[in-house]
Amino acid sequence: MRQEHGELVVTTNGQGLVLMTGQVRHWVEATGIGDGLLTLFCRHTSASLLVQENASAAARDDLERFFRHIAPESDRYAHDEEGPDDMPAHLRTALTNTSLSIPVIGHRPVLGIWQGIYLFEHRKGAHRRRVAVHLLGE
Repeated sequence: MRQEHGELVVTTNGQGLVLMTGQVRHWVEATGIGDGLLTLFCRHTSASLLVQENASAAARDDLERFFRHIAPESDRYAHDEEGPDDMPAHLRTALTNTSLSIPVIGHRPVLGIWQGIYLFEHRKGAHRRRVAVHLLGE
């Protein structure tokens, strides 16, 4: 049994889903581990990780619109030190995932045909998000 760990950096241009499947696949292949369990962990409280539809842009647009609706910007939040998009970003992160576990078989993450791995940026500004990666296997 071997393990590898590292970090991926995902650059965002503001709110929305950023596809990172290719980055993850490249990292997994570079480890040389063929079969195992991959863990991804987003090291931020205003961004999250999702496995989501990767074929239809409309599905992603609907998801982003839904989260803007259930956690809107508002002046009713007590936590507003970093601006009006800060607390809604924390709420959206609380409703999604900061970590994912994905099987790896044949040097590739096991995903469904229409699934992609996304970083979900919840803040309006551009960011460089750090995602810790760990693969345990052989």
